[in-house]
Amino acid sequence: MKVTLKFFASLREALGAGGPLEVPDGTTVADVRRLLQARDDVHAQALASGRALRCALNQALCPESTVVTDGAELAFFPPVTGG
Repeated sequence: MKVTLKFFASLREALGAGGPLEVPDGTTVADVRRLLQARDDVHAQALASGRALRCALNQALCPESTVVTDGAELAFFPPVTGG
């Protein structure tokens, strides 16, 4: 199945805007993160397991245990603070 990736803020600067990704049925957000980490050193560092990131599936915040669906939009972005 195909999902559309989007990266925001510092992740977008490091990884670009995102794009389509083919994943097997039953893939979770955490699985996608691991697949992306395996791409190269830049992805591994930007999406490192110890790094705090937010995830949104179809524009709704979600935990990494969420299963992605065919045609979904999956976004990764760093936590935002204001002041």
